[in-house]
Amino acid sequence: MSLQKSAAPSALAVGLALASVYLVWGSTYLAIRVGLEGYPPFLMGSLRFLAASLVFYAVLRWLGNAPPTRAQWKNAAVLGFFMMLMGNGLVNFAEQTVSSGLAAIAVASMPLWAALFGVLKRQHPSRGEWLGLAIGFIGVVWLNVGSAMRATPAGMVALLMAPVAWAWGSVWSRGRDLPAPFMSTAAQMLCGGVAMGVLGLALGERISAVPPLRATLAVGYLAAFGSIVAFSAYVWLLHHVRPALATSYAYVNPPIAVLLGALLLGERFSVHAIGAMAVILGGVLIIARAKARAA
Repeated sequence: MSLQKSAAPSALAVGLALASVYLVWGSTYLAIRVGLEGYPPFLMGSLRFLAASLVFYAVLRWLGNAPPTRAQWKNAAVLGFFMMLMGNGLVNFAEQTVSSGLAAIAVASMPLWAALFGVLKRQHPSRGEWLGLAIGFIGVVWLNVGSAMRATPAGMVALLMAPVAWAWGSVWSRGRDLPAPFMSTAAQMLCGGVAMGVLGLALGERISAVPPLRATLAVGYLAAFGSIVAFSAYVWLLHHVRPALATSYAYVNPPIAVLLGALLLGERFSVHAIGAMAVILGGVLIIARAKARAA
């Protein structure tokens, strides 16, 4: 499985990869909500990532990819903690009380935190990026004080922490000793899956009855499509298109999640939530364009 940049990827290949990241990752919030009908949040995440990582790791080794070194496993474990356990696990936890669409809107703030944490790496934001940060954080405040999240304090805190943890892990990973991108993804999912399982069991989570079929299918969808297909498409995009295009999922996923939640789960959203989403995504778009100009 080569990660070398091709001279000119076809428009069809780029379109299919973008569709995978947009539609699949946008639909994972709905799948998480359905999976929670039969699985506790952290054990569900553990099953998802363990299943996906073991299959992915086996395929990569079969294709001849080198396994991670001991130092790389340590770095992958740190990323698994921040991005899988904290980033994804807290979304699972929050969706017990918060709608899937509202969770997607809150997580849309991740690029804002990533840009802010970039300052710690001496990546000082431009004026355009500062403007995007200011607008985006106004949307985050609006979402948390003017929507249904006020009625679920635990869910609100979890959805504030999840994008912060994912962004911190993303920034921390830059320059670290990690295996090739696909193998790194498999290692992070494996470490994160183990950590989520340990935490879930420590919190008393158990699967005491056979989960409903649709909940099991949702977890299978998360493992196969959310963790393997979409992650692979995203890594491919990072190596073949501009970063601004590859990361554009950040402002495409929330509207898709809101639409699917409304159509398939009957979720309803207030004017406050939709307005906050528009402001957050506006800030993210300004940051993306400012970075593209700088590049």
